[in-house]
Amino acid sequence: MRDILVTIIILGSLPFILKTPAIGGLMWVWVSVMNPHTQGWGFATHMPFAFIIAIATMFSLLKTREPKGLPLTPVSVLLLLFVAWMNVTAPFALLPESSWVQWNKVMKIILMSFVVMMVIRTRRDIVRLVWVLVGSIAYYGVKGGIFTIRSGGTERVWGPEGTFIGDNNSLALALIITIPLMYYLQQNTHQRWLRHGLSAAMLLSALAALGSYSRGALLAIAAMGLLMWLKSERKLVLGALLGTVAPLLLAFMPERWSERMDTINTYQDDVSAMGRLNAWRMAYNLARDRFLGGGFDVSDAAIFARYAPNPMDVHAAHSIYFQALGEHGFVGLFLYLALGIATWHTASVIIRLTRGNAELRWAHGLATMSQASLIGFAVGGAFLSLLYFDMPYYLMAALIATRSVVEQQLQAAAPRTLAARTRDKNATIAEQP
Repeated sequence: MRDILVTIIILGSLPFILKTPAIGGLMWVWVSVMNPHTQGWGFATHMPFAFIIAIATMFSLLKTREPKGLPLTPVSVLLLLFVAWMNVTAPFALLPESSWVQWNKVMKIILMSFVVMMVIRTRRDIVRLVWVLVGSIAYYGVKGGIFTIRSGGTERVWGPEGTFIGDNNSLALALIITIPLMYYLQQNTHQRWLRHGLSAAMLLSALAALGSYSRGALLAIAAMGLLMWLKSERKLVLGALLGTVAPLLLAFMPERWSERMDTINTYQDDVSAMGRLNAWRMAYNLARDRFLGGGFDVSDAAIFARYAPNPMDVHAAHSIYFQALGEHGFVGLFLYLALGIATWHTASVIIRLTRGNAELRWAHGLATMSQASLIGFAVGGAFLSLLYFDMPYYLMAALIATRSVVEQQLQAAAPRTLAARTRDKNATIAEQP
């Protein structure tokens, strides 16, 4: 039944995609982030839904008369440079065969990320994009939160197999990125039932993140929660809520969970933590030795034998930063960090331009909560190999479009504001004796 439902939804969307490319972008985001076909057990799990949507969206983009150029902003330009550098390092990869396999996957993700940036143009599309991102991850958050309650927190929460968020740690980070976006939607919807539903989804998603037993997620959710509070316009209410809910969630988790979290303080005795440190040192040594890095996918025994302090402990990078460093060298790491800084700056510009403007309150809230999502990803990503996870790139698309909409609206309002000021000035002069 699930296979039939997913197939009907996706194939049924094709006429709408061919008419409006923005719908294709939203459908792509849904399929790539949620991977709904993985929730079935039959033919849908092997259907090339992503490919079908991608082709339909690009065809629609080609024939549409709407603006379809890539917005050239600091974020999009830096992403272009980062992709260009990946294509420089890929031909010199230490493991050519596996590197080209990964290159193929990454280029598809980035290509469609650019397509999303091209088709998401209006406030309506931006809000829809946020809803799609939230709905895609909240499904697993609600499901995982209920599972945690039923198991008493004794079992780990996992994501859909064979996806970016299949690992327990990766799912936890995706949930942490999504919670601020849920809060944004909750604060900008008028339906009471929807507000309550989003409140429940946030609570269950936080519980699911804790139920993943991810230590990096604990640090990330703390950083994200702190920034949410700092950026909130209702600090007293949100602070009281966080101060009440957080201790209850932590108290619910069993002793087994507390013992694992305590290993953060004794990482020297933890095999997993030491394996990550070994992989980070390997990435650093590799980047020092090879200006272009090792190319895509350097988790190989031969590479560790050459560059790692402990050549027998072969691990993935377990860090977006050391993954960029090991695979694409110091230049790749610099470009990736610059991309993150530019994204943060874009959100800051939106906040500055919209502060105190009631008509642009929606954009102000989205930018502030996006920064909370970004800080969660920056902290949690320090312990996960999610350099190519597509959700942050879609968040970049939302911020690029939001800044464009805000600037256009402010420019359109400027003549009216100037005219009103001129009338007031003339009236004041006329009233003078």
